[in-house]
Amino acid sequence: MEIRKIGIVGAGQMGNGIAHVMSVAGFEVLINDISKEAIDKGLASIQTNMARQVARNKISQSDMEKALSRITPKEKLTDLGATDLIIESATERETIKQSIFEDLVPHLLPHTILTSNTSSISITRLASGTDRPERFMGFHFMNPVPLMQLVELIRGIATNQETYDACFAVVEKLGKTAARSEDFPAFIVNRILMPMINEAVYTLYEGVGSVRSIDTCMKLGTNHPMGPLELADFIGLDTCLAIMNVLHDGLADTKYRPCPLLTKYVEAGWLGRKTGRGFYDYRCDVPQPTR
Repeated sequence: MEIRKIGIVGAGQMGNGIAHVMSVAGFEVLINDISKEAIDKGLASIQTNMARQVARNKISQSDMEKALSRITPKEKLTDLGATDLIIESATERETIKQSIFEDLVPHLLPHTILTSNTSSISITRLASGTDRPERFMGFHFMNPVPLMQLVELIRGIATNQETYDACFAVVEKLGKTAARSEDFPAFIVNRILMPMINEAVYTLYEGVGSVRSIDTCMKLGTNHPMGPLELADFIGLDTCLAIMNVLHDGLADTKYRPCPLLTKYVEAGWLGRKTGRGFYDYRCDVPQPTR
C-alpha cells in the first residue's frame, strides 16, 4: 500500500512538526485541531520553522512554498477520514485519544491506517476501540520533529505486516530512522529516559543537588546536550508525569513511582517552557532555577 495523503490530529508542537516534515517529503497533509486559532498557530509555527531551514540552506525557498501548498487546514475532525494514514497527536490522555478515534472511525476509507503519536499509552488498547486493530499502530516521533532522526514504530498485538511496512516506508521517505518497539508501557525511549528524569527530580527533592548543579553534572559529566531538569521543562512536566504514571500503573514496580515534587509542580501549573515556569523560570532574559 502506498501512502500519499496524511491526516494529522493536533497542530501543537508535535503535530505541526509532523505536518512540517511530511509536507517537505512530498505528502499531501490535512491538519486539524480543536479550534481555528489552534490550527492557525500551528501553521504559523510551520512557516517560521521552514523559513529557518531556508536560512540555513537545508531546503530552498521553492521547496518551502511547495511544502506549504501541500498542507490544508481542516476545522472538522471528520474531514480527515478521506486519507491513507492518520496520525493522532493530541494531548497524552487516553480518554481524549479514544474519543478522537471513535469520532473518526465512521468516516474512514476502508484502507485508512490509524496511528497514534503517543509516547507511552498502550497501542493494543487504543486499537481495540476501533474497527481496524490490524491497521492500527504507534507512530512515535521525537521532539523537535524536524531535527530529530528517530521514529519509534510500535505494533499492537493485532497490527498486521502490511500496516507496519507501509508506515516503515513513510519513515524512510522522510529520511528518518525507524526503530521497532514492542507494545509495553512507554516503549523504548521513554522507558529509559523518563525514569532518569524522575530520578533527577528525586535528587532535587531530597536536597542532594540544586537545579543548576544537577543539570551541570549531567551535561558535563555524561555529555548530555541538556540537563534532565532542563529537558523535562522542554518536554512538559505534565507529559513527564503522565508517562511516569503509565509506567507505574502498567508495570506495578515502585521504582517508577513519580516523584512528589514532579506532581507538585504539575499541580501548580508550572509545566515548563510552555507555561513560562517549571524547574526554570523562563520569564527572565536568562532562565533562572525555581529551586
